[in-house]
Amino acid sequence: MPIIGSSAKRQRQSEKRRLRNRMSISAVRTSRKKFLAAVAGKDKAKAEELLKNAQQLIDAASSKGVLKRNAAARMKSRLHKKYNALAAE
Repeated sequence: MPIIGSSAKRQRQSEKRRLRNRMSISAVRTSRKKFLAAVAGKDKAKAEELLKNAQQLIDAASSKGVLKRNAAARMKSRLHKKYNALAAE
């Protein structure tokens, strides 16, 4: 436990940020899993809806700095690739 007040405050802020970032990443992962499950089930309508939701969560995480910009772009690209493969069938 820090003795200096400013150090204790930094520790509290850091913990709040860590939990907020973790929540954001968890939401992104969950949405990706749901989307991939819909693609595996070949449910095009549900996959389209889940893709839109996943994309919004990824963009939000990226704008907050939780995900790096390139990582977010790569993630969205891979999801779109899977969706387009499903739509082509």
